[in-house]
Amino acid sequence: MTLHADLFFSFRSPYSYLAVGRYRAMAAEYDLTIGLRTVLPIAIRDPSILFTGNPAAGRYIFIDAARSAQMMGVPYRWPRPDPVVQNLATREIAAEQPHIHRLCRLGQAAEQRGKGLAFADEVARVIWSGTVDNWHEGDHLAEAAARAGLDLTELDAEAIADADALDAAIAANQAALDAAGHWGVPTLVFEGEPFFGQDRIEMAQWRMEQKGLVRRDT
Repeated sequence: MTLHADLFFSFRSPYSYLAVGRYRAMAAEYDLTIGLRTVLPIAIRDPSILFTGNPAAGRYIFIDAARSAQMMGVPYRWPRPDPVVQNLATREIAAEQPHIHRLCRLGQAAEQRGKGLAFADEVARVIWSGTVDNWHEGDHLAEAAARAGLDLTELDAEAIADADALDAAIAANQAALDAAGHWGVPTLVFEGEPFFGQDRIEMAQWRMEQKGLVRRDT
């Protein structure tokens, strides 16, 4: 029996980047489907939290994400440009956001084509691996989409024409994450149970194995 889980994911989250490729590999190896549930990053969804929380949190994330990637042998660098236009010193969020809404709509459109997980993985690698600057320019995203079996021109056209519908679906993803009992990403939800963080992947797999998860070749 094929099992199903949902991965709540943000293109601005370094931990989402560190998790999505491993979940994609799990879905390829096991009789499992994982739906991509793209959500807006907290900086866009509720920027007031960034100004009321402990300022040490941001510094810790910078340190911890980098060392986590190093420990796993995953190429990593904070994106250039950041998917969210923000003054990292003051934490101020810019009024104009040319990247993150496009990325979220593209991710939702990719999922509606059944290739959300692959798209998120390929695009996250371009954004976060440090192999390119200006990931939003040239053919970087188009090539990432092609590796996921998608056409970026087609996705971008939908992201513009159906922006309101895609935004509504993204808002519904956030509501589903809230209903599952968590607020952060990456969170895998399996049978209503949330597994938050790139360090809970093994635990999520353990739970799914209890429910009958098997390799595809068995």
